[in-house]
Amino acid sequence: METTSHRSFDRWPDRIPFRVAGSADDVVATALQAVQPRRATGTWLHLLGIGGMIMAWSTIARADIPWPEVVRRLAYENEKLARRPQGHNGEYFVVCTLYYTPKESGFTFERGFDATPVTKRGLHGRKYPRDFLRSVKKEGFGRIVTPVDGRNYIRYNDGDSYAFASAPTGGGGVLVPRFSAAMKSQRGVLRRGATVVTESPELEKVFRSNRWQIMDTGGGLRRWQIDCYFGEDEPLGPGKLQGRPRATTFEYAYANARIVD
Repeated sequence: METTSHRSFDRWPDRIPFRVAGSADDVVATALQAVQPRRATGTWLHLLGIGGMIMAWSTIARADIPWPEVVRRLAYENEKLARRPQGHNGEYFVVCTLYYTPKESGFTFERGFDATPVTKRGLHGRKYPRDFLRSVKKEGFGRIVTPVDGRNYIRYNDGDSYAFASAPTGGGGVLVPRFSAAMKSQRGVLRRGATVVTESPELEKVFRSNRWQIMDTGGGLRRWQIDCYFGEDEPLGPGKLQGRPRATTFEYAYANARIVD
């Protein structure tokens, strides 16, 4: 199945790079504190709670990816490469983002999710947490707790329809964590099937990998953007945190990329 727009950065238009101190659990705790009802009594405590909510969410709001700046940087760096006597010669300057396969087990009321059991077309009456299905719609696939006819995953189809699947796949086959990636559909050497080596300390620290195979293409991705597949994980948290795996707060990193195959 070829990647469509829901398997791209546009699937989470307000996703955020958590460039703040602290662990992933610290970030979740901050966000949950902002959304959970306050139990304290007294006017001054109430105002303190409101102030905390404003501070928490303003910190997150300021952390949005500066896409206009990113696009300008990508265009500038790639224009420099193109002006060389040898041209690009298989070398590009890219921005790397992340997508993953969410696990149903993480979508609970206790963690702040809308875990109301609902069903959708293609699920044959079986019900799953509402936020889990929303996440599957954004990420493309999700792992379910109880297999159905030996299939451990749900995939999203166009038209708000779902289906059971044996594995997360892309146009190039089964997705491999920390190796499979997606790019915008385009002509040239940056194409589906190409193998790319990236140079980025931050990317290698998160993924423990610097070698990627382009297995998906999709119109929703941006030019010179590589969407790297992280693998399976529970979500970092509800709301905006839902588009992040629990194991990392990574959002994006620049990298020098070289086509090797």
